[in-house]
Amino acid sequence: MLAEFALGLRGYLLKRLFNTLILIIFVITLNFVIFELMPGLNGAIINLISNPRANTNPAEKEHLMQLYGICQSFVNNVCVPYPIQNRFWTYFVNMITFNFGDSFQTGQTVLHDMIITGKLENTLVLLGTATALSLLIGTLLGVLVASRRGSLVDSGWVTTSLVTYSLPTFYMGLIFILLFAQVLKWFPPGGVTPSIWAEGLPPFGTQILVRIEHLFLPAMTLTLFFYGGHLLLTRATMVEALSEDYILTAKAKGVSQRSILFKHALKNAALPLVTNAALSFGSILSGAIITETVFNWDGLGLWIWNSIGWRDFPVMQAIFYIVALCVIAANFISDIIYGVLDPRIKYQ
Repeated sequence: MLAEFALGLRGYLLKRLFNTLILIIFVITLNFVIFELMPGLNGAIINLISNPRANTNPAEKEHLMQLYGICQSFVNNVCVPYPIQNRFWTYFVNMITFNFGDSFQTGQTVLHDMIITGKLENTLVLLGTATALSLLIGTLLGVLVASRRGSLVDSGWVTTSLVTYSLPTFYMGLIFILLFAQVLKWFPPGGVTPSIWAEGLPPFGTQILVRIEHLFLPAMTLTLFFYGGHLLLTRATMVEALSEDYILTAKAKGVSQRSILFKHALKNAALPLVTNAALSFGSILSGAIITETVFNWDGLGLWIWNSIGWRDFPVMQAIFYIVALCVIAANFISDIIYGVLDPRIKYQ
């Protein structure tokens, strides 16, 4: 039986992996089409390549021509373009190898600006904290209100979650800055680290505490915005699970209330929660764009916002692609977790 399950699981994983690869190819294709149809992309790159003041080095011009796959050559300073299939193949290889090109704003490679300057790290810290807290708080409160359905606790938490879920993140962020930074002066109004750190880093323990102070307000904004969706879904699935016959049987056997809620009902109601967590990952990333802008948090969200103003197309292409990869990976992981949470699922 175990061997049969292992073979079935292996086949399922291979099938899901194949589907994931097809989806990645579709995302790359869609990303290419969107930016091809977007006015100004090819013109901006051609100007970057053909501008004699910006690129006096012929080797650098040749590098850019090959990198973006726009121009085969220049005749009287006029671009002779590659066929579109050649441009797509160049773009496809660049995306697969994470060779996103050079930022128009800084002149550095996109990967350098993303990793070396800490933008990716800052966003992962913010999103990781907000995601973990929103899932934990939403799930625990959802279990609590489901067990007390119809009470004041149920009505109060459902109303609160609807209010915080309805408020825009920029509005909550500005309110928190006004209250906690300007009036109470408990937390800094924005930034990842103080500007004085450019002159020298303090002890490691102090660095951790100061980073937590800067992280608190943007993380609280995203947590309050997203925990309500997890709470409402957990409540709905738990209410349905608590009405099943096996719950009545467990109560008749004298099983404790905590065991009924967490070992019986929540385990069987967890599949929609896993799906919701994976699907909401992309929403959290989009919410981080506004939140990072409000709090001047130097991450991918603020970077993409600034790139729109600079018309920095390589940066926009790279971040859209990475966001899509993150959502695809989250859904792939959630499908695998299904088998762990519910052994009734057969991978055939």
